[in-house]
Amino acid sequence: MNLVIVGLNHKTAPIEIRERLSFPADSIGEPLKRLVSRYGLNEAVILSTCNRVEAVGIAADVEKGAVQIKRFLSDYHSIPIEMLNEHLYVHSGQGAATHLFRVAAGLDSMVMGEPQILGQVKDSYGYAVEHGSAGAIINKLYHKVFQVAKRVRTETRIGESAVSISFAAVELARKIFGALGDKSVMLIGAGEMAELAAKHLMTNGVKELFVANRTYERAVEFAKGIGATAIMLREFGHYLKDVDIVIASTASQSFIIRQEHISEAMRLRKFKPMFFIDIAVPRNIDPLVNNIDGAYVYDVDDLSGVVEANLQERKKEADAAELIISEEIDKFYRWIKTIDVVPTIIALRRFADEVRKAEIEKAAVAIKGLSDDDKKVIDAMTNAIVNKLLHNPIVHLKKEADKIEGDRYIDTVRKLFDLEDDKDEIEKARGDRRG
Repeated sequence: MNLVIVGLNHKTAPIEIRERLSFPADSIGEPLKRLVSRYGLNEAVILSTCNRVEAVGIAADVEKGAVQIKRFLSDYHSIPIEMLNEHLYVHSGQGAATHLFRVAAGLDSMVMGEPQILGQVKDSYGYAVEHGSAGAIINKLYHKVFQVAKRVRTETRIGESAVSISFAAVELARKIFGALGDKSVMLIGAGEMAELAAKHLMTNGVKELFVANRTYERAVEFAKGIGATAIMLREFGHYLKDVDIVIASTASQSFIIRQEHISEAMRLRKFKPMFFIDIAVPRNIDPLVNNIDGAYVYDVDDLSGVVEANLQERKKEADAAELIISEEIDKFYRWIKTIDVVPTIIALRRFADEVRKAEIEKAAVAIKGLSDDDKKVIDAMTNAIVNKLLHNPIVHLKKEADKIEGDRYIDTVRKLFDLEDDKDEIEKARGDRRG
């Protein structure tokens, strides 16, 4: 059996193409069934995220499988295949398994080491199981994928360092204060950057979170989703005395927080330290705030250094992750090779048994007066001879199957004994290993 992956991602295709090829989760069953019923794949999985769309297939022939998947993507989304070809990549065999392992481990993501992709890979496999497009190879492959991703997370630190500005802002706050469980935070702005920061803050268990936004309705909607308190942007000054950390991320073209706001707040706080993290461009916080006793301001440039250093740390950890993947790929493909050899062994045994039975029938005609007991003895004797003759070839065939030249051994045996492919036997062999 041959593993083949055809897809595109944030590196090979712009958002305009990726969004046209996406598959909604609530209707994924129909395309999965179509892949295996109309396009000749034995098994299939579809992974569809904002940054990638991939069809993972098990096919009798790699080249035909890749062509069929391309046709499927083109037909299903009504996009000319010529338009897709420049954006699509194809992985097959061991390279395809390696690619899938790297994707699940976060090594092929836009943000290296991000954990969300593993959940998305698990979901894609779950849909394939639910809709009947996952069989023996896919089941074994994906269980190995999850095992490898877990090893990478457990044995490396690839996901520990902040590599987004929002995450870095919260990590900086955590480094300054230690635990954030007794700290109050104000977010100024309710856009994407603020939303990411809010998620990280809630994960770190802040005591209280305020959200100030120019549009109050948006602040209310935002706050409701994270259990925060919404306030009007023009009223944020009244709350400053009660917060330890302010993270600003609005689209304002001028400073929102000025010296006069902080001078009064610090006096009311009795100059208890207050930290300002400005992740907006242009800046939202006047840098002169840094001149006030007890007030500390960090901007995007300060955080960029943290992000870059952490990216370098993740890249170091990625090397360790690649070693884990290489080791696990070898283990998986040893199993794959044993699956490939089973149909050949079945065909070899069937060939030998057919020869044995034919010769017994000839002998029975030539030797008159054989009793039923005599026939049973001859049958048992010839069966034992065949088993002994085939024992060593089969043992060596299994042993060599998981080596680099395993395919050559399998092909040689099939040619020596003129074994024809028997699709029913092959499917039966695979079906016996489904689970």
